[in-house]
Amino acid sequence: MSQTATPAAAPPPPAAAPAPAAAVPAVQAAQPAPSYVDTPALLNRWQLIGMSVAIVFGIVSALVQFVGWQSDGRAADDTEQLLRVQEVKTSLLRADALATNAFLKGGLEDPAQRKEYDDAIDGVLEDIADAAEAQPADRKALAALNVEISEYTTGVAQGRDNNRQNFPIGAEYLKTASAELRASALPILDELIKANQQRAEDAMGGQHPIWLFLLGVVVLVALVWLNRELARHFRRRINKGIAVAAVIVLVVTLVTVAGAWIRDSSNDSLRDGEFATAVHEADARTAGNDAKALESLRLIQRGSGPTNEPKWKEAAAAVDASGTRAGSDWNAYTKVHDEIVALDDAGEWEQARQKAGDESGAAFQPFDDATRAAIDENGAVATDDLRSGRWFALVLSGLTLLLGVAAALSVARGIGERRREFS
Repeated sequence: MSQTATPAAAPPPPAAAPAPAAAVPAVQAAQPAPSYVDTPALLNRWQLIGMSVAIVFGIVSALVQFVGWQSDGRAADDTEQLLRVQEVKTSLLRADALATNAFLKGGLEDPAQRKEYDDAIDGVLEDIADAAEAQPADRKALAALNVEISEYTTGVAQGRDNNRQNFPIGAEYLKTASAELRASALPILDELIKANQQRAEDAMGGQHPIWLFLLGVVVLVALVWLNRELARHFRRRINKGIAVAAVIVLVVTLVTVAGAWIRDSSNDSLRDGEFATAVHEADARTAGNDAKALESLRLIQRGSGPTNEPKWKEAAAAVDASGTRAGSDWNAYTKVHDEIVALDDAGEWEQARQKAGDESGAAFQPFDDATRAAIDENGAVATDDLRSGRWFALVLSGLTLLLGVAAALSVARGIGERRREFS
């Protein structure tokens, strides 16, 4: 039996090779764009900042010093005006005291006493004219005061005419004139005194050392920052030009702050010392003359003690409260006054009137002279001190401005060196 060979199975076709994977492009890290610094523009900007800071320092510092210089001058002028107005008030009351004292004797006046009265009124009018010229802000009030004084002197003149003829109505004219003086003229003077004292004290505070110090610190900080920025870009620790500018600013700041501080301390001492003494002595002298006039008024019209004595005591209390250095002189006068009051209260009016005419004025005069001397002395010290050394402050103000410009030029020179290095 024949056997038929079975053909072998064909091998399976080879598997198709996988397609090569597509090439994946490598991801490249993003690179920052190359930085570009416009060094010339940056240097120009820094130079502008540095020069501006230095120039502003010079201008503002000089201006602050100039304001202080002006303030001291105004303080001296306002102090003189204050004392002038207080002298007007005192002279008015002194004139009233002289007029009322003259009325204690009927008939003709004592020529010497009449002349004192006329001189006091003439001095008042001259001082008013000077005050109006010195301080325009006071002119309106001084014009109103002039009107009141004219009415007062007219009343006194009418009283004199009647007193020479021994007419009782003469005393009434004087009494009315004195009352109107206190009701109309003195309030105007009180407001003028208050305003001028406030002006003087405000002007004494015109020095500003703290402002100068803070200004210098701010400018020095700005220059240090500018030097640091230059050091970061040019690898130079210190820029000579900026360093010189900083030294200029530092020295100017120290000198100006010290000068302003000394001046401010001096003004504070004046305000609490000679200025205050002059004001207090003027207050004492004014109140004393007011009291002297009130003493005579109580005797001109018999039985008016209960009306005028409380007013006298009020004026005397003002003298005591002023702390005047003429306290012993004031006490000598008050002793005579107490004797006059005792006589009047006991019904011995003629003896009281004679004592007032013969002794009271002589006892009061040392007090008036002492307070006036204290006013003149302390007022002169205050105004002289406020005006002394002002030329130095003005020169330093101008020098500060120039040094500010010098500091600005030094900054420009320092940055100019870096500009040449870059070129």
